[in-house]
Parts: sequence; C-alpha cells; structure tokens
Amino acid sequence: MTPHPAVRLDRVSKRYSGAAAGAYAVHELSLDIAAGEFFSLLGPSGCGKTTLLRMTGGFADPTEGSVLLDGEDVTGLPPDKRNVNTVFQSYALFDHLSLADNVAFGLKRKGVPRAEIRTRVAEMLDLVQLGDLAGRKPPTLSGGQRQRVALARALVNRPQVLLLDEPLGALDLKLRRRMQVELKQIQREVGITFLFVTHDQDEALTMSDRVAVMNGGRIEQCGTPEDVYERPASSFVASFMGTSNLVPGTYRDGTVVLDGGPALPVGQRAGLARDSRVNLSIRPEKIWLSEFEPGMATVPGTVRETVYSGPTTTYLIELAPGVSVAVLEQNTDRSRMEDRWSGGERVEVGWRPEHCLVLD
Repeated sequence: MTPHPAVRLDRVSKRYSGAAAGAYAVHELSLDIAAGEFFSLLGPSGCGKTTLLRMTGGFADPTEGSVLLDGEDVTGLPPDKRNVNTVFQSYALFDHLSLADNVAFGLKRKGVPRAEIRTRVAEMLDLVQLGDLAGRKPPTLSGGQRQRVALARALVNRPQVLLLDEPLGALDLKLRRRMQVELKQIQREVGITFLFVTHDQDEALTMSDRVAVMNGGRIEQCGTPEDVYERPASSFVASFMGTSNLVPGTYRDGTVVLDGGPALPVGQRAGLARDSRVNLSIRPEKIWLSEFEPGMATVPGTVRETVYSGPTTTYLIELAPGVSVAVLEQNTDRSRMEDRWSGGERVEVGWRPEHCLVLD
C-alpha cells in the first residue's frame, strides 16, 4: 500500500476579502510533499508562498480546495488541532523564561509528565548544541542561538510536519549560511517533514530535497534543486533561480538570431517553429572566454565591465548593440590580475549548445 504524502494540497485557492475580482493570493494549486522530505517554497514577495504555509498550518482557511495531513482532511481545523508546529522569523521566545522552560512550554500545556519533559527538553537542546546553556535566557543569546532555541521548541512536540517561515531571514549572511547547513543536518537526524518558505535562492538550493518556484499564486516549476536550476521550465524560473542570461531573439534552424546581431548556435529544438520569438537562457558559469573545446559554439563580443569579487570575476560582454551576457570565471591559483580582460577588448565567447535553453 502506497503511504499517504505528509502534506497534500488539493486545488487550494485563497482570495482575501476586498481583493479585486479574479485576484488570488493562491490559485488552484495542488501539491504533494512526501514524509521526511525537506521541501522549500521559493518565490518573490507576494507570490503566495507564505499564504500556502499558513493554510497548511491552519492560520488561514482556503477559499477553495482541501488540505490533508497524512491522508486526513484537516481543512478548517485550527492550528492546535493539527500535528504541525511553526518556526517564525521573529522566533517568538519568552524572554523571562530560561531556554529549558521555553522549550518545555508546549509540553507543559499538554500535561506531559515532568520526568518526560526533562528528558525530551534535554534531548532537543543537545540536538541544537545548546545543552550547556539550558539555564540562560534568550536576551543573552546570539541570533543564531535564539533561532536554534525556537527550532528545539517546535521539534520537542514531535510534529508530523514542521513549517518554517523564513526563519533565517534576520541573520547576517555568514551566520545564515552556517545555519543552512546545521538546519539540514538537524532535519536529517530527526526525520521530520520540513516545509520551508524562503525568497533566497541559495537557501533553497542548499537545503532542499525539492523546490517549488512560485509566481503569482501558482507553481511555475517543482523539482530537485538541480532540475530547477539546470533545466528551468520558464523565463521566470531561469531568471529567479540564481543568475541567468536571458537573450531575446528569433529561433531559426538551430540558432537564435539576435535583433540586429549574430546568430547564436543552440542546436535543433523539437517543437519550435521557425521564426518563433524566444529567450535564450544560459548561465554565466557555462560561458567560456578562452581555451575552447571541440564542439563549442563561439561568437565575438566586446568586454564592457569587469567585476572582481574575490573567488570569481564577472565580465559583461556585449554581443550586439543593447544585448550583453554575463560571464563568470573562477579566480584560481593560476589567475593573475594581468590575465584579466579589460573594458573595450574584443573577445570570443563560447558554450556548449546543450547548455543553452530556448524558452518561449
């Protein structure tokens, strides 16, 4: 017998009162999330990802459709009647209580025996590497430590699904990257389904088993991080997932012809009619500036900008008037300042045709 998904959203829509006719925060969206999966909802502000999280947790009711947890229809049930817990960006800790008492708060309200509370609280604080700080209070902790306390407080209740609403958003960049790794390690250790909301592409790529990229209340693409990054299904996904060069042109016999510019080889594309208007998508790290290999397509261009950023250098190469592509090169030990291209230099750029995506 096939197990039920941990979360099933069945054609859910959400339209808030006072919204214009036809304006939905979420529109007829269906999604299955497997038990034990780290699943991320990714998208810009206003795309509907937080609304979807709130409907899963019971903080908002869908206008249409159903929410199921482990096969049980929980649509309309309040948050305390669903086997889920939520970690918010604000952490919402009690400053007057110790870390141990913060983590124990939900268990005490449920009437769990004291001995069991002590054991479970100690296990959770050890899990998030704060066992030796159990008697401290939240104001004495760093942002990363407070985030881990909030996580321990949610996990100690052993929820079926843990909902995380941009919990790393208040941390500085260096700490956020460290917490991304720690959060994924904790999720693997406890084996609980995580539903994670973020607008940070690197965050979703780093931690997720699968990612759903949302836009305008709908899912544009859902798949593994590699799928959505390497094989974006739309121009929106290509531009939102990291950095991608999107070059407009006309598809013609295995090339994309730029307006007033050269024909860029991309290989034959099944299903595309001749003279179709398209966007050519290619990642900056997939473009070469020298030492081309057999089978690579090359076109001339002019260096317009050189941006050094430590481990990498980005070049802005003009291929035609008003049409430029970014090229990302690693600064290896062999790289020297005098080897870098300067503004105004003529260069050849090249790529493998299979690294190009032709998008409607």
